[in-house]
Amino acid sequence: MSMLPQLKLIPFIILSLIIALTGCSPVETEQTNTERWESQAKTITIMRDEWGIPHVYGKTDADAVFGMVYAQAEDDFNRIEINYLNAMGRLAEAEGESALYRDLRMKLFINSEQLKKQFEISPEPMKKLMVAFADGLNYYLHKHPEVTPKVITHFEPWMALSFTEGSIGGDIERVNLADLEDFYEGNKSASLAMNKPFPHAEPTGSNGFAIAPSNSATGNALLLINPHTSFYFRAEMHMVSEEGLNAYGAVTWGQFFIYQGFNSKTGWMHTSSGADAIDWYEEDIVKKDDGVYYRYDNELKKLTSKVIDLPYKTDKGMKTKQVTAYFTHHGPIIAGTDNKWLSIKLMNEPVKALQQSYLRTKTTDYENYKESMRFHTNSSNNTVYADNSGNIAYFHGNFIPKRDTNFNWNKPVDGSNSATEWQGLHSIEETVGILNPPTGWLQNTNNWPYSVIGEASPKQSDFPSYMATFPENYRGINAVQILKDKKDFTIDSLITAAYDPHLAAFDALLPVLFEQYELLKDIEKTVFNQQIELLKAWDRKSNIDSKATSLAIFWGRELREQALADEQGLASYKARGITFDQYMLEVANNIGIQSLKVAAHKLTSYFGQWDTPWGEINRFQRLTGDIVQPFDDSEPSYPVGFASSRWGSLAAYGQRTFNNTKKIYGTRGNSFVAVVEFGDKVKAKAITAGGQSGNPESPHFNDQAELYSQGKLRAVHYYLEDVKKAAKRSYYPGEN
Repeated sequence: MSMLPQLKLIPFIILSLIIALTGCSPVETEQTNTERWESQAKTITIMRDEWGIPHVYGKTDADAVFGMVYAQAEDDFNRIEINYLNAMGRLAEAEGESALYRDLRMKLFINSEQLKKQFEISPEPMKKLMVAFADGLNYYLHKHPEVTPKVITHFEPWMALSFTEGSIGGDIERVNLADLEDFYEGNKSASLAMNKPFPHAEPTGSNGFAIAPSNSATGNALLLINPHTSFYFRAEMHMVSEEGLNAYGAVTWGQFFIYQGFNSKTGWMHTSSGADAIDWYEEDIVKKDDGVYYRYDNELKKLTSKVIDLPYKTDKGMKTKQVTAYFTHHGPIIAGTDNKWLSIKLMNEPVKALQQSYLRTKTTDYENYKESMRFHTNSSNNTVYADNSGNIAYFHGNFIPKRDTNFNWNKPVDGSNSATEWQGLHSIEETVGILNPPTGWLQNTNNWPYSVIGEASPKQSDFPSYMATFPENYRGINAVQILKDKKDFTIDSLITAAYDPHLAAFDALLPVLFEQYELLKDIEKTVFNQQIELLKAWDRKSNIDSKATSLAIFWGRELREQALADEQGLASYKARGITFDQYMLEVANNIGIQSLKVAAHKLTSYFGQWDTPWGEINRFQRLTGDIVQPFDDSEPSYPVGFASSRWGSLAAYGQRTFNNTKKIYGTRGNSFVAVVEFGDKVKAKAITAGGQSGNPESPHFNDQAELYSQGKLRAVHYYLEDVKKAAKRSYYPGEN
């Protein structure tokens, strides 16, 4: 018998049948919907605390869903709509022709008619929640006629199935847009290469730490929840019902479940996983008069085709582009040459994925949570877990197909060979996993799982190579160092650990520079003496007053720019199978001293001196509610001491210059941070980048910015008595 909590059925007034029988007009239907929405809204209470964070209370889970999506829409309807336009392949309807192939990519997997059918056969409790999701958003639009949606003027329950997982870059986004466009525009010149995550871009992912009672000062388990996404990608929220729901944490705009968070008994943190959940197949194509075929073992199989409509906005109104898409039994064709086409196979189980995402928010203990993992639909994530019974755990991936290890799954495999088919999924027990390790702690920084508990971690040799494709990273190295010898963690000291400023990348890079410096002639050394002395004296910790941090990071950035400009070098390191971090060490050995000279010159040119404190350069600024933020050196901003995670900064702060700015501004990284202690009562502190609201006129647009920039967390209000004390406004959806 399943140990998952059973959602109670919620009685609804079935109005659609009445409408059908009586032949009501559209106006009458809207009036009836409005009455239904208003009736449900009055059973829901939204309390906004001093930070504007909504605490939503309903009698049923469906009430809580209705209220929480309504509250989300109050805070940033634009982000909700954009997320669904992207998820359903309708972005070009708002943004024009430039988004056509992004839409095609989604529509190769997401089909509205199929989703409608899947909605109809969904478990009844989930259907109730999807209805509540649509009702909450539609009621918001009804009550706010001043809001003009870009495209979606009415939400349907089935739409929730188009956006079920919540990661910032889902599996479908692994399809290369340029290759997709080339193929379907008739330019079949793609290299048939897999589109792996770009190793040179700003690192994404997250940090998750779990501390066992044996390592905490209070004898309670602790959990660090620290997703690294683009800023404002998620909101902070609390949803409660009388049916056992009481979940708090980060919710992706438009979704009706807490994506990374906790309830009174369990907590869950997702980090990006290197477990291989996606495969590319090279299909051997044969064209005949009656269609296109592909070889499979000793036979020819006909590709299926489908005409996909892609509406898009123009200055003269809407137009539609039609694309005939092709599919093998592996999946859609996404690239190709004349006779070799590339298909992709990935997990696409929206009903199960939505169930898993929601049901884990109501889990009550480790076994209950583990049961929710058996849906196997959290395809792109690892999970770091803790609970009030003192358990801590790590789950590596959640959707890992079994494969024949004779094939190299890091490249496209032969689609004509049946031996390349998936052989079912690895069970939870067959994947890398940790429960209550003797270390008393565990961590994951979207690195490989073979350092999850330091030296005692599972061994890489015990698992197939496709189990983990991400290498170790500098954050992981730093995390092990700060966790391994501490035995008295509290909420506050775990926050300190989460913001540890050590930049482990320079432990590896700077010695190479120092060796090069020592090889210089004395007269050549004089050019670099001051910079080298500063870097040698540096403790390799970033902070706003550190001049060495500025010099080291500008030097590291110059190394990267030169490395990325060297096409031969890039091709060589990939061919040799080394990591980009290892390649960077080689680059430093070749051009380290020259790059230091360039870095010092750039600092002087931009800021008047090469020894400028890091906080004068590295800033946090939020000026508008735009999804792509503008920045301006002349406008107010806050100094930030932490740095990009590519240098090993646990408090990730991905940044660069914008619009000819000289200062660098954060756009991604620590978007939400929470530390939770599980005991007789749950306690937590948290911070959100900027603020809860996307409206610049709101007092909660940027009210957390200063605390955020300093790495300071505020108290979380979880229990009703505490929420009531903190509440600045209490209302039901639609109340004036």
